[in-house]
Parts: sequence; structure tokens; C-alpha cells
Amino acid sequence: MTVTATAPTAAPGLGTLYVYGITAAGVRAPRTAGVDGAPVGLLTESGLCAAVSPAPERPRARRRDLMAHQAVLDELAAQGPVLPMRFAVLTPEPAALRTQLRTEGDHLRRQLEAIAGCVEMNVKGTVVSDCLAELVRRDENLRSLALRTRRRPDYEANVRLGEALAQAVRREARRAARDVLDRLTPLAVRTAPGPLDDERVLSTSFLVRAADEPRFRREAAARARACGDRLALGVTGPLPCYSFVDARPAPAGR
Repeated sequence: MTVTATAPTAAPGLGTLYVYGITAAGVRAPRTAGVDGAPVGLLTESGLCAAVSPAPERPRARRRDLMAHQAVLDELAAQGPVLPMRFAVLTPEPAALRTQLRTEGDHLRRQLEAIAGCVEMNVKGTVVSDCLAELVRRDENLRSLALRTRRRPDYEANVRLGEALAQAVRREARRAARDVLDRLTPLAVRTAPGPLDDERVLSTSFLVRAADEPRFRREAAARARACGDRLALGVTGPLPCYSFVDARPAPAGR
């Protein structure tokens, strides 16, 4: 193992380390301060290196620390592909991380190659109800149910109408979400689905070549305009490629 001269924090014997990400050896140590204001160093082994700092006593998801974690990853990503760790990933000691870099080196290098030149773009879509009037106008069943409810209003009729309208709105939003996926998926190298519920009907991460990011954004913006009355679309990125890597750092008993 080689520890960079700029990274005394990564020296053996200092105990638990906070891990930001893994990248190819030869990158410059981040100048950005890490979580809890700690200096970030590079722990190098077998042609790979991990960006680390001394672990805080109790990592907490405070805004400044979340931003520091992201800033370290951004500085690394500006130099080449990086396998990002989620916030508050720890490893018990430098030797454990060194062992991982050595024994899983081939696996980690393949992942770095797979995301080289790429960024992650996350697209979420939530249901909106602006299309209610249009739905009632187009759907004969909804129109009849609404008419009966107006003529003979009561609690059960209102409940039935409300449920029918809610289902129709979600159906339209899901249809719009499928259209968004159909348009955006060909612009990505890979996709990774996220969790959905009754309101969030689209949650997908896209691995996009950096050169294709402007085109991806333009298409996402066009879809947002086209389906804005049914689906509220949000795009986040570029992000580190969290959804497309599996770095599996050595655990710290957490």
C-alpha cells in the first residue's frame, strides 16, 4: 500500500476511516475539506485508490457534511471515473480497505471502465391533477358517474367519484411516464429503476455519456412540456454514478 504524502490521515493505525469513493491510482488528492472539516487523503493499492478521511465520532447527515461529501466526489469525478460511496460509509482501518482494493481489484476496475465518460441523471415524475376536467370530458364512464353524483349527491357517491377520478389521474400519469421512459432510454447507456408509489409514478436513473447530457436534458425538457398537465417531471444531475456501481467497502461493524 502507498499512502500519498498529502494524506497523513490515511496512515495505518488511525482506526476507522470515512470513505468517499474509489478511483484509479494517479489522481490528485482532493483539496476540498471532507466531512466534519477533515482533510481528505488517498489510500493507494494495486493501481486503485480510495479517498478517505478520519471518521467523525458520529456521522450525521448535516447539510454541510452532505455538501462536503458531494464536493469531494465532484473533485475526483473531474479527474476521471469514480465509484462513489453513499454518505457515512466507514471502514474499520486502512488495512481492511487495502485488502479490498487488492482482492476486488478486477471487479472495481471493470466498474470504473463501465462508467468512464458517463454521468448519472435521475428523473422523477409525480402525479398532477390538472387533467381532471379533460378526463371527465373524454371518459364516458367518468362523465356518467359525475352526472349521477351531481343529480343525487351523497357521501358514498362522492367517495366513488373521488376514487374513480384518482385512479384515472394516476392512469394518465403512468401513461405519460411510459412515454418519458420510451423517449429517454435510447439516450442512455443503462437505466436503473427507483421506488414508486401512488404519487411518484416515475423514478429512474440513467447512465448517460457526458457528451450526450445536453441532448438528454433537451429531450427531458420537451417531455416535461408535453405531459405537464399529467406528470410533474424533475431532472437531477449530473450525479456521481451511485446507481450503476457496487463498490462494497469493507464494513466497520455498522
